Amino acid sequence: MSGGDAIPEFSKSKSGAKAGDGHEVSLTNLSAFASGPGIKSGKEVAAILAVAVIIIGGIELALRLFHVPLYIMPPPSSIAYALFDEFPLIAPHLGYTLVELVSGFTIGAIIGLVLAAVITQFPFAEKIVAPYILLLVTTPMLALVPLLILRFGFGYTPRIIAVALAAGPMVMINAATGFRRVDSAKIALARSYGASTLQIFWKIRAPMALPMILVGLMIGAIFGLLTAVGAEMVGGGFGLGNRLTTYSSMIQMPQFFAVVLILSTLGILIYVLFFLIGKKWASWEA
Repeated sequence: MSGGDAIPEFSKSKSGAKAGDGHEVSLTNLSAFASGPGIKSGKEVAAILAVAVIIIGGIELALRLFHVPLYIMPPPSSIAYALFDEFPLIAPHLGYTLVELVSGFTIGAIIGLVLAAVITQFPFAEKIVAPYILLLVTTPMLALVPLLILRFGFGYTPRIIAVALAAGPMVMINAATGFRRVDSAKIALARSYGASTLQIFWKIRAPMALPMILVGLMIGAIFGLLTAVGAEMVGGGFGLGNRLTTYSSMIQMPQFFAVVLILSTLGILIYVLFFLIGKKWASWEA
């Protein structure tokens, strides 16, 4: 080894890894819904689809047999038709919500990651920052939306700020937890090779914290989506939240539930995205 900047590798050789030994460190070990082995065959896919058909068909049949009015609970077929028929009108509002979500989440995630790195490297900074982070976590961001609207108007700005304030603390808390979950023996070994604090952070702390960082990003994105929709319902003339308010006020429940279905799909896509990222980039043998 030449110089004092190189840091030893801590990867395990393939010969030393045992299949199924239960020591995989990944996003799947940090989420109850992803702890299983996953779908492995066409039979499992068929079984999942069959259960979905039975549930949806049962709801459709029950609502029609008991003559439940559309304004109380529309059947799945009416929701599907409304989704197909109204989607050209809903699509622009979906775009507005995505702009708010992506912009606010990006700002909040960056600030959260930076604060997590700072407080784990400088304990005194945590004493200063922690009370304000706790205040943000325990304060519903929707309560601040009217104040933000009074200050910034009914455009994107108050919604993006609300999303950033909702997502940032979630990212920071999980990232800070990940940065602290590091084997002290690895750090001691790296220091014995002359590694600096910055090198230890980038080569050891950050890679080993990646599973928790991804969990924080996933939770932050979902909280950001909920906050964006809530902010749109509070004020403004665009966004999926505005569509929810409009359809409910006009008692157009099939259209209302079509928007709810779109939001549920967005939440599932967020989960799947970070699950796949975790499987690819944060799935190693501990």
